[in-house]
Amino acid sequence: MQQRHRYDTKLARILCEASTIFAEKGYDGASVRDISAATGVSLSGLYYYVRSKEDLLFMIQKHCFDTLLEQLVKDLEGVDEPVDRLEVIVRNHLRFFVDNMSEMKVLSHEAEVLTGEYRTQIALRKREYVAAVQACVDQLALDQDPTDRRVATFALFGMMNWIYTWYRPGKDIPVDRLSATVLQIFLGGVGTPHPVESFARGVIPEGGKTSRWMEP
Repeated sequence: MQQRHRYDTKLARILCEASTIFAEKGYDGASVRDISAATGVSLSGLYYYVRSKEDLLFMIQKHCFDTLLEQLVKDLEGVDEPVDRLEVIVRNHLRFFVDNMSEMKVLSHEAEVLTGEYRTQIALRKREYVAAVQACVDQLALDQDPTDRRVATFALFGMMNWIYTWYRPGKDIPVDRLSATVLQIFLGGVGTPHPVESFARGVIPEGGKTSRWMEP
């Protein structure tokens, strides 16, 4: 048991350092030697834990999705109202992002790098996670077209997934306030939608202004 704990602890450190290096250099620009130097683990020692650089990337992405999904299932227990469930989803997602900025940058930027079974396994986890969020959005907007609900779901992911490009932990608002802000913006848009056709024609809701860039 103690030996297993040491193994898991060391592997976690390797994955953490690899995430930082992949985030800084990009997957293609990083090497196993870089990770060996950062961890202080010899190349031969490193290959005791992972088989290749792609194996490292897979394990980082798998850990991210598994942790997100496991925590989400736990946090959603006993939560029935769609708005409350969405609040849990946003808070769970952003807290994990803020606590694991390097990992999430890697997850966002290196999504298409994996091949074969690695790619298949991550795709399955990603679909499971997206489906959980999609189900909540569907409940909130049952009267809207399914395509619009799908767009709304990925728009929400867009709001959340790219915070690493600008959010500064300790300087910007706390993560719980950030979650509340994202939720407020999203629900305000989904709750009071304007017909897409009106914007396509350059028609702005009463009280607004029409930009010359939207004129026919």
